[in-house]
Order: sequence, then structure tokens, then C-alpha cells
Amino acid sequence: MSANKTQQHSQQLLTGSEVLLQCLLMEGTECVFGYPGGNVLYIYDAMVDNPDFKHILTRHEQGAIHAADGYARSTGKAGVCIATSGPGATNLVTGIATAYMDSVPLVIITGNVSTTVMGTDAFQEADIVSMTMPITKHNYSVRDVHDLPRIVHEAFHIANTGRKGPVLIDIPKDVSNHKMLYHPSNKLSIRGYNATPSADPTEIDKLLQVIAESEKPVIIAGAGVIYSDASTELLDFVNKTKIPVATTLLGLGGFPSGHELWLGMPGHHGTYTANTAIQNADLILSIGSRFDDRVTMKLDGFAPHAKWIAHIDIDPAEIGKNIKTDIACVGDIKAVLEYANTKAMPSKSSSWIDKVQKDKSMYPLRYTDSDKELKPQFVIEMIYETSKGEAIITTDVGQHQMWTAQFYKFNHSRSLVTSGGSGTMGFGFPAAIGAQIGNPDRLVISINGDGGMQMCAQELAICAIHNIPVKIVVINNQVLGMVRQQQELSYESRYSQISLAGSPDFVKLAEAYGVKGLRAGNKAEAYSVWKEALETTGPVLVEFVVPTSENVYPMVLGGTTLDQMIMGDFE
Repeated sequence: MSANKTQQHSQQLLTGSEVLLQCLLMEGTECVFGYPGGNVLYIYDAMVDNPDFKHILTRHEQGAIHAADGYARSTGKAGVCIATSGPGATNLVTGIATAYMDSVPLVIITGNVSTTVMGTDAFQEADIVSMTMPITKHNYSVRDVHDLPRIVHEAFHIANTGRKGPVLIDIPKDVSNHKMLYHPSNKLSIRGYNATPSADPTEIDKLLQVIAESEKPVIIAGAGVIYSDASTELLDFVNKTKIPVATTLLGLGGFPSGHELWLGMPGHHGTYTANTAIQNADLILSIGSRFDDRVTMKLDGFAPHAKWIAHIDIDPAEIGKNIKTDIACVGDIKAVLEYANTKAMPSKSSSWIDKVQKDKSMYPLRYTDSDKELKPQFVIEMIYETSKGEAIITTDVGQHQMWTAQFYKFNHSRSLVTSGGSGTMGFGFPAAIGAQIGNPDRLVISINGDGGMQMCAQELAICAIHNIPVKIVVINNQVLGMVRQQQELSYESRYSQISLAGSPDFVKLAEAYGVKGLRAGNKAEAYSVWKEALETTGPVLVEFVVPTSENVYPMVLGGTTLDQMIMGDFE
């Protein structure tokens, strides 16, 4: 928005709705995802006369917030969504929890009933502020329109600083129509909010001394590396200290997968090399990873030979929460690593590196390929090879998510958009729409299972209407695959309620929305239809029909330690 327009608006008497839109534009908002309803109609009415404001009407509020989430994860900017009161707001709750668990910056605007009827159980009234307190970084209930510029400015600052997260702004209908003389807010004074604590140099020096003494160090790099834009600093740090690196699911891309010291993903479906290295390490250094249960598995058996556990994280609440920590560097990861790189010395890890590289060579990720059936791992490898690892990949949740994490090689930050902590089915496809809006010149590929695809399939309409060129992959094994695998391995193959028989013909479903649909059931068809999809300028849905019985390996069962991996056919 031009300076003249800003000055013009700042001298006008505007409604709260008009003020809200100007504030969002002032914060650099490129696109808002939303769904209107009675108590946000003043806000939507203000959009009619504001050609600078871009809004995409999703087909469900959950689609709106997942799209905003995908936009945020792939760009590093705060995603924004709008919903009305009552069911509109409550339909956002799953998406808010998803963003909160994974520290994603969102600003969520909800409408509410007028202040004059609040507390009377008015039509579509819901106390969304109270409902979302446990799953937001902060939230606001706007009672005075004059507070709106300050609140919006604070919300963006809180969402996208420190440990990032979602912030909710609830605006009653009458407040959205009250008028005020608009003055942009550019001041920040938030009592008690210390976004980025400065790390103690003595702790970093202590860490560097321990590294110099360690013989079997391992770094576990998580999403914090990506969120702090510290990938370059991490690479420099690893090259100086000679420490092998395992990247968590959300940390994939934060360290290049082609690097000789990359071990793969650790944990529940981690690589043999990463899990074995952690179990034999004398130093574990977590950088922006929170030691979650899918990484550590059985806590009292995690890294039993580690003399030191060190943790670099911006959130002091994560230090020692799950694993007892010996060295704590609380601060922004980029700043900590920049300081560390001025003094870093190599560890005594030459023999250790030889060992982990031998393991990496002897125990690669493998699967039993077939010329008769189309294996899902083959599909992921084909997608990687044809995109040369340069695409933004979004996934839903399930087996396809783990196969993507294993067989697609991520070399760049913000190349993987997936729901980690919450494991939200229905996330992947709308997140891809948001990622494509935020990265119009990038290839965006949405990889889904046949279960999760049906949870937000209605957003196909958005791709068709706006010609959003997402390539939508459906790995169709006709079953809730991850549940089936757990029932097979942990419940003596007593299968219960996992069949997805009766699912739609995904090709016809895509075509019904005006999106090209393609299908493959063998390798030759896979190559052919995927080539056609990539050569198509608009959105395409490609269904790959794969075996129902295929499992994800390695796998560490609940209640067991990382070195107790089930290797499948290669036991």
C-alpha cells in the first residue's frame, strides 16, 4: 500500500472493519483465507471497497486455517485466517492446535456476537477466547475499537517472534462497526513479553569445551533451526565440529540430506543409522528439537551412553522438560550458533564418523520393489527424482507422510510442510494451497493418503477457481494404513474399522470440481501420468493405487528403545 494511501486512511473516520483491513495490509499480509458468516459481515463488507485486500474463500474453516498454516510454514511470514462466531470459530480449533504444537505463526480473526448480548447464549455465540487459551500463544477480545490497531500490531509481533505460535483476535460484531479516527500503530510495549532471551556465553563456551572432548557426538536438529533461519549457521557449525546430524520430521531440510554427516531422521520411523548413533553417543546436542516422544521413544532407555545432554532452544520451558539437560543454551538458535562458530573446534569424532558412515552404507532405507505392483516408496522416489528435490512438499498424516520423510531428500529449509506434533489428518492438501499462494513460482506437491484426502477434498474447488497449480498426489491403499500397521504389529493383526471401501473415485472427484484427474497402478503408468501432471500448467490430482499390506520400516514400537527397531523384510 502506498504512503499516500496510508496517510489518507490515517486521516479518515473508519469502521473497526475498515481499520482491521488496513492494519492487516500494514503488517504485510498478502492473502487472507476465510469463510464469512453473520458476525463478520461488516468485515467482509469492508473488503468490497478495498481492492488491495486479497481474500480466498475456502470451502470449510478448517481448510482456511490449514491454508494459512501452509503459507506460514513455507514463507516464514504469519498466516492469517478469518471465521465467524460459534461454529465458524470452533471449526478452527483443530487448526489452531496444529499450529500451536508445531510453533507456527498465525493471526486468527474471529467474529463474535455483539457486546450487548454476550453471555446470553445468543445465536452462534461461543467463548472462543476461553476455548483456545490452552492452544494459543496469546489471544485478545476486542471491546473498544480504538484498541484494534495496537492489538493487531501486537498480535503479529507475538506470533512471529520468540517461540512462534498462533494468536487469536476475537472481535464482537458491534465493535467491528464502531468508528474511529484511524492512526496506524507502530509502537510495541508488551509487559512481561521477552521474545528472545540472550544466551549465556559461558554456557555456550561450556558446550564447546564438551564438544572438543567428545568422541561420539550426535546433533538432533529440529524445526527451531528452520524457524530461526539458522540452516547456514548449522552447516558451518557441523563442518567445524565434525558432529553427525539427525534431523527430526519437522527439521527435515534444515540440514542438507546430501551431506556426508547426515544420518537421516531419528525416532519411531527413523533410520537405523540415526537411531543406533543416538543410542551409542557420548554427547547428544538438541538444536531446536524438543525431545518429543516420537524421537526419544522409551524415555528411560534413550541415549544410555550419553555423558552429556545439551540443548539449544529459544523456549526455556523446553529445557529439561522431557530429558535431563546438562548444558542449556537458551536463546535464538541463529545467534547461539553465530557465537559458537567463532570458537568452535572439532570433536574427537574421526573413528565415530567412520562407524556411522559404515552403518549408513550397510543399512540404508530399503523396500521390496515390484514390477507387478506399484510400491508407495517407488512413487516418492519418482517424485523426488523428477522434482530434483526442489519442490515444496506438503503431506497429510499417515504412512505416506513417513515414506515421504524417508525417501524424499530435503536439502532446503521450508521445503517440507507437515503436521508433526498434532498429526492432523486433512492438513496436507489445504496447506499446499497456502504454500502455493505464498510461493507462486515454486512447484508445490501435496502428498496425501486416501483417508486424509477425504477430510478436506472440498478445497479442490479453490484450486479450480483460482487455477492454483498444486500437484495433488493420493497414495491410495484403500485402508487407514498407519492404523492397520499398528494393529498388525501391536494388536496381533486384529483389524478394526480400517477399511476405506466406498471411497470416491478420486479421478472423477477431481474432475467434478474442474481439476484434471489421472490414475496409475503400475510403474509404466506412474511415469506417464506423473509426466503429464508436471507438464500441465494448472492443478492436477494423480491417484497412485498401491498395495494395502505395505508397511513403513524401520519401526520402533511404543514402550521400546530406539535400538529395538523392526526392520521388516530386511530384519
